[in-house]
Amino acid sequence: MTQTAPPPTAAATGPDVPADVARRAPRWGDLPTVVRRGLLLLVLLVAWDLGVRFGGVSPLVLVGPLEVAEAMVEGVRSGALLDSTLLTLRILGQALAIGIVAAAVLTTLATWTTIGEDLLVLLTSMLNPLPAVAILPLAMLWFGINTTALIVVIANAVIWPIAINVSQGFRTANPTVVAVGRNIGLRGVRLVWYVLVPAALPHTVSGLKSAWAFGWRTIIAAELVFGVAGEGGGLGYFINNAKTYLHIADAFAGLVTIALIGICFDLVFTWLERRTVVRWGMKTA
Repeated sequence: MTQTAPPPTAAATGPDVPADVARRAPRWGDLPTVVRRGLLLLVLLVAWDLGVRFGGVSPLVLVGPLEVAEAMVEGVRSGALLDSTLLTLRILGQALAIGIVAAAVLTTLATWTTIGEDLLVLLTSMLNPLPAVAILPLAMLWFGINTTALIVVIANAVIWPIAINVSQGFRTANPTVVAVGRNIGLRGVRLVWYVLVPAALPHTVSGLKSAWAFGWRTIIAAELVFGVAGEGGGLGYFINNAKTYLHIADAFAGLVTIALIGICFDLVFTWLERRTVVRWGMKTA
């Protein structure tokens, strides 16, 4: 007599996978993150292309993704788009480095002394709400229409998100861990470096993400409005120049470049979080 195989059970599908979950159809959340977001991006591109093709939109207002892709390739080949992007990223990197050092000094002083804490709170309450572009005219008067003016403005934009987050991380550090550090003789810079900095790592990464976003928006806005980026033109200047001469595809190529760089930096920060705070159990994935 032929025996039929019994239906699959939880044990057959694995000890950690219930039978009903194993039998159900795949859902959106079961797909890898890259696949999900890639599909969404594809849908947006298709909707964009269909809207341009059948929406009756003037090419002086909106162009399709294929035209934008061609403009990006040509911009990279000629060097116009690539050089502008690299210039903007170089200025942003210099300003971020200055802002990180300044924020580290301010938060360390705030940890050591009450005067430093009061100074950090006062400066944060005054300068953090201030739009960074608002001080660009003064920076241009002080330093001229050059890269220095941009660096000063962007550094002011990135200092305060970092300082606020790191200071919050220092204040919320486990008091038991801090007490153990003091008991083994850690004081001053050593206490900050070996105890408070690791404890504040999740806040530090969040501060860097916020600072990058503030700085990126500030430099693009400054270049768009004032067109200053040292000896050449940055990415914002590239977009503004394309708009002036009605090179709409080039203008959208600059905008898409900004979006792609934002995606790349988000992936970098996500990788950094997984390699540090998530891996060390300081934050869930």
